[in-house]
Amino acid sequence: MNSIPYIIVVDDDPIILKKTWNTLTDAGFKVAVFKSGNALFEYSKDNPAPNLILMDINMPEMDGFEVIRELKKSEKTWRDTPVIFLTANEDEDTETIGLSLGAMDFIRKPFVTSVLVLRVKHAVELIRLQRDLEGVVEEKTRENENLFLHVVESLADAIDAKDNYTKGHSGRVAAYSKEIAARYGYDEKRQERIFMMGLLHDVGKIGVPDEVINKPGHLTEEEFACIKKHPGIGGKILSNIKEMPELSAGAKWHHERYDGTGYPQGLSGEDIPEEARIIAVADAYDAMTSNRSYRGVIPQAKVRTEIENGKGSQFDPKFADIMLKMIDEDKEYLMRDKLNNNLI
Repeated sequence: MNSIPYIIVVDDDPIILKKTWNTLTDAGFKVAVFKSGNALFEYSKDNPAPNLILMDINMPEMDGFEVIRELKKSEKTWRDTPVIFLTANEDEDTETIGLSLGAMDFIRKPFVTSVLVLRVKHAVELIRLQRDLEGVVEEKTRENENLFLHVVESLADAIDAKDNYTKGHSGRVAAYSKEIAARYGYDEKRQERIFMMGLLHDVGKIGVPDEVINKPGHLTEEEFACIKKHPGIGGKILSNIKEMPELSAGAKWHHERYDGTGYPQGLSGEDIPEEARIIAVADAYDAMTSNRSYRGVIPQAKVRTEIENGKGSQFDPKFADIMLKMIDEDKEYLMRDKLNNNLI
């Protein structure tokens, strides 16, 4: 969009269209006029949105209220375009309905040309200021999110450092979880959220002694009981982050099993938060494809069999199926190595 404000006028009265076009072009605006809502929608298919739409309410076929309802369903730039209604109707209900549908303001007809120009100039300037402010807020939000992500990554690295054999485990689980979520249909915001949850899923291990985490061979019952405390510890730590309460779900419930035989609470099926069900599959895959203190990397065919066999018992079948597809696409068994090299 260039620096000249672009205004669209929609009205079934050709006299109003001509007068509005003359008035606003003389004032320095770029103006396009349409006789109906249908004509506006045809135009919107292949053209950029304006800075502002001035629109009559009482029009044949589609009235102004119907047009604004449809605009709210359209492509984002058009959906967010401010609308000012031009109307001869002074009824309170009309104004109430228009504002409730998202109209910015009303201009009464017949309008005074100088007043129309001032109202449009003020509206365009207000819109510009609002968008500038939104831009500043978005930039600061991104800065804060990036800072938070760096802190989370550092914390995840510190947790992984407790285990001599699982360097990068949290980052890989986060990336696998994000990929599963993306394939399942999560939008970008939810993908980023599950990535963060994956990074922090093992934060509770901060409360588990290093000698238990790094013990070669099988754990005693007491040691395994100690390990089983880490989801509860992690959930408690992350529940203190009030700004992102969902973070604790991955840490607290990633060892629950779909059939209800997991821990710490024995949740089953849909009672386990969806993100935790995704992280459970990602965590199991990375555990099997990494060296551990008690064994080496498991062959890919066996990893696939374990995931397949775990459908409906350990794993939610739909997320296990997505992981199986990822495995099948990984013909050379390099998914983990590519991830470590930031190639996927």
